[in-house]
Amino acid sequence: MAGQKPGTEHGSTPLPLPNEAEARAAFVLGLRRRGVGARNVLSAIERVPRRLFLSARHHGLAYEDAALPIECGQTVSAPSLVAFTLQALDISPEHSVLEIGTGSGYQAAVLAHLADRIETLDRFATLTKLASQRFAALKLENVKARQMDGLAGFKQKGPYDRIVVTAAVEAVPDAWVQQLKPGGLLIAPLGKAREPQSLIRFQKSESVMTAENLITIRTVMMQPGLAKKL
Repeated sequence: MAGQKPGTEHGSTPLPLPNEAEARAAFVLGLRRRGVGARNVLSAIERVPRRLFLSARHHGLAYEDAALPIECGQTVSAPSLVAFTLQALDISPEHSVLEIGTGSGYQAAVLAHLADRIETLDRFATLTKLASQRFAALKLENVKARQMDGLAGFKQKGPYDRIVVTAAVEAVPDAWVQQLKPGGLLIAPLGKAREPQSLIRFQKSESVMTAENLITIRTVMMQPGLAKKL
């Protein structure tokens, strides 16, 4: 699995923010207090500089537990939600993971320290390009960002051990079910726009998908197709 080194969106090595290491360690301690106990998840989060995935004006908020705006009118999820979701995915180092909804690329970068291979999809070309630059700067060679319609998944590299979805759907598309290995886990928010949604963990057996309601969240709805601009 690829290692991680400090970098920037342009591939150069940044000067660390004052006390960044301390801020990141305190941040991880805060996640532990919120109930995230998986050591592999906490270690992966501590290794990824969240500020790299934010605009310069938001660098000072990098280690706050808050969703923040990014390009294309989207947001990067609060780190506690990322940590809780990845803990619930129960990822092993040999797993392949499909992420639907790249956004800034932050969650995929954390995943790169947990799994063998990550495919991440987004409908926005701008987000896909920026995420790819960030992965390259961090020397993450086991994660690939692609501009694709997330509702269709990416069967060419499937099936996957885990699928994680960052935007809400009213029902799980059959394509996702088909691209999940037997015994695999899929986590996605289910619900309607502008209403509370349920973060659901599905497990696939040979004949059925079982569902477990994890927490209530609010997020954007997944949109079909590719973005015509950006």
